[in-house]
Amino acid sequence: MKVLVAGVGYTNLRDMSVGPLLAERLAAETWPADVQVRDLGYGAVHVAHDLQDLQDTDPVERLVLFGAVARGRRAGSVTCYRWDGVLPDPDDIQAQVAEAVTGTISLDGLLIVGRQFGALPDDVVVVEVEPEDDSWGPACSPVVETALEEVAEVVRRIALQERPALPTLPLGGAP
Repeated sequence: MKVLVAGVGYTNLRDMSVGPLLAERLAAETWPADVQVRDLGYGAVHVAHDLQDLQDTDPVERLVLFGAVARGRRAGSVTCYRWDGVLPDPDDIQAQVAEAVTGTISLDGLLIVGRQFGALPDDVVVVEVEPEDDSWGPACSPVVETALEEVAEVVRRIALQERPALPTLPLGGAP
C-alpha cells in the first residue's frame, strides 16, 4: 500500500509550524519504500495539483496529514481520525480556494481544496495538535514540543498499519 505522510503548516510561526517541523524530522527517518514523507506547507491549490500529478504517476492509497489546528482544545492535545471526506457547502469551498490562492496555509483548506479537485485518496487520516502559541518564532511552545513525539508516533503507527482502527469523523474530528 502506497502511503503519503505529510505535514501542513507555516515555517517560523511557533506552534503553527508543527507540520513542516515534524515532516523534516520524519523525512530523516528510514521508511519502507511504499511510504513517502513530504512537507505540504504551501498553497492548497498548488498542493492539489501536485497530488493530482502524484496520483497519475505513483498513486497513493492513504494520506496521513498532520499539523496544528486551533479548535479550542487543551494546548498540546492530539486528535486523530479518518476523515469522512464530506465537503462543506459550495460557498465555503470557494472561500477555501480563495484563501489558498492568497497564501493562507491550513490543514482544513488543504483537505477541502484537495477533495474538491479530486486530488486525495479515499483513505485520509488526519492528526491534529492543538497549538498554544501562534506568534513568530522558529520553535514550538514547550507544551507542543512535548506533544511532537506523540504526534510522530501516531503518524508512524498509522502509516505502517494495513488498516488502522480509527473513527471516521467530519473535518475537525468532532462526532
